[in-house]
Amino acid sequence: MTKRLLSLTALLAAMAAQAQDSTTTKSMDEVVVTGSKYPKKTSETGKVITVITRAQLDRSAGKDLSQLLNEQAGIYVNGANSNPGKDKAVYLRGAKADYTLIMVDGVPVYDATGTTSNFDLRMMPIDNIERIEILKGSQSTLYGSDAMAGVINIITRQGGGQKVVSPYATATYGSYETRKINAGANGGAGIFTYNVGLTHFKTNGISEATDAGNTGKFDKDGYEQNSVLANFGFSIPNFGKISPYLRYSKFNSQLDAGAFADDQDYTYNQDNLQTGLRGEFNIGRAKLNLLYNYTRTERNFLDDSTIKESPFDGYLSGFYKSNEQFVDAYVHLPIAGGLSFTGGADFRSSLIDVQTTGAYKYMDQGVIQTGTYGSTIDADSAKQNQVGIYGAFNYSKGGFNVEAGGRFNHHSVYGSNGVFNFNPSYLINRQFKVFANFSSAYKVPTLYQLYSEYQNPYTDLKPEKAITYEGGVQYFSTNNLVNARVAVFKRDVKDAIVFYSNPTTWASYYINQDKQNDWGFEIEPTINFKDKIKLILSYSYVDGEVTTKNGAKDTTYFNLLRRPKSSFGATLNYHITKKLFASAGVQSFGKRQDIDFSTTPSSIADMKAYTLVNFYAEYQVIRQLKLFVDVKNITNTSYNEVLGYNTLGRNFNAGLSVRL
Repeated sequence: MTKRLLSLTALLAAMAAQAQDSTTTKSMDEVVVTGSKYPKKTSETGKVITVITRAQLDRSAGKDLSQLLNEQAGIYVNGANSNPGKDKAVYLRGAKADYTLIMVDGVPVYDATGTTSNFDLRMMPIDNIERIEILKGSQSTLYGSDAMAGVINIITRQGGGQKVVSPYATATYGSYETRKINAGANGGAGIFTYNVGLTHFKTNGISEATDAGNTGKFDKDGYEQNSVLANFGFSIPNFGKISPYLRYSKFNSQLDAGAFADDQDYTYNQDNLQTGLRGEFNIGRAKLNLLYNYTRTERNFLDDSTIKESPFDGYLSGFYKSNEQFVDAYVHLPIAGGLSFTGGADFRSSLIDVQTTGAYKYMDQGVIQTGTYGSTIDADSAKQNQVGIYGAFNYSKGGFNVEAGGRFNHHSVYGSNGVFNFNPSYLINRQFKVFANFSSAYKVPTLYQLYSEYQNPYTDLKPEKAITYEGGVQYFSTNNLVNARVAVFKRDVKDAIVFYSNPTTWASYYINQDKQNDWGFEIEPTINFKDKIKLILSYSYVDGEVTTKNGAKDTTYFNLLRRPKSSFGATLNYHITKKLFASAGVQSFGKRQDIDFSTTPSSIADMKAYTLVNFYAEYQVIRQLKLFVDVKNITNTSYNEVLGYNTLGRNFNAGLSVRL
């Protein structure tokens, strides 16, 4: 691995360009909000936070959100470079995808229709995002369920500025007949601000499944998405601000039948609506925040088998709908002598409605077997709600900072649980920050686990629980030319929910059973050269094992499927002139394992390591007009993120951006 790191670094330096302007540790005085729910400098918190800035997003018009996140240290997004319509799974520090909480403007967002409830990244176009704050480590004290590995807070573009109307537009075209248009306007006058944007994306794509037999018959699986974002702000002089919003996204996608299996008439569509308001009010020295969010998600699958890939193709139809509401009220209060308090209460409710039907046909010992199947989850009964009360004290003085807090959560099905956090840090001579974190977290059972045909008939499911230990050091050079962070972590999960099949009765249902132990580290140095060149390096390592019951014995084994133990990234940014910017990047991912279901019985398959080389360049023609090109996988590397599914070869996007 050492030789690979050295060769990749040398390759980047020789290319004399850059990849993306990541700002993992840009400045000790950078202000973030996700770590503590109120604005705070990075030097004054012991949290491990990565910030993706507006500058980096402006240089990512040729990417989607999953590809951008996949470039960050400690994050591997499975499916990021597969067909655009392929589902995306975020593995933060090796944890399961549903152990990372996705938030939009500080509001937790979920897809309650799924078995895991994690939010679908495809529903958020990158063009609508102002910045992203990635908070690593367990964060359930302030943010509740699902924040076991960390939080990704997507902050959308807001209104404001000096003009009443400031139009903007971006248009791109690229490989696989891919085209995207984003257009909108922002501005404001007096007490009113706004930002409204529309995004259209369409691509012919590639075959989602790998044609292992090279038959040449696998068709392309296209993808189309349309999205709208509307943020508004109404200021109340000397008191605060109220900000209503609406976000809507809908996509249509073509799917294949599975690994190594084509399907020419399998379609999938999904739409997601989020609407609500945010309020920020000054009450004396305190700041009161009120949040309300309503989310509706609908998705539909249809495989009507008008085109049969085999004589045994069946029929499948699925309808999934969820409604969720979230209310959060919290206050930040400076007390005295560097001591402050943040605390409040939140309420979450969700319900789902699921209807699936299907027909099957298969050959069994020379006899054709046929039948139908289906399931229903009724919204009248498939409901849950949670009430959380939380608080955290923060003390900051003379370079020493500490946060300590806890949360009490009551769930309508299983009852109550609690979590805590203790997070000290110390800044030495404004150059070295030493930090530690000891905290707990939880994830509540999903509605599908509680109310589907696989609900546990014997006992209520309990929440999955985790304890995280974290520590490290961060270095800030006095001239801001060198910035580096090293972090180590250990995460212990108990009562993990698994799908269990009784070996005698073959009855299947969800149970709390496994113990999961993960550990690893991240190294993230950034070096600036003469204000024109920036070199950003990162190395991440994660390992883990699960302990599960196998009869009367406990069995322990490695289980981080599809996740590389080691990953390396290097980007070199070069401002060639005031108008011309170039960027090259290398990402290297180690070997992974996946389950091969094409064998009988299924088996573990090894997937080879791979390296991607990317290039980006932009030219500012005039202040209002920018041209750009983004080339990914320059070496046309062949690899798999998921066994039996394709990934994109060498591909490009080029376009222009206009801001008036």
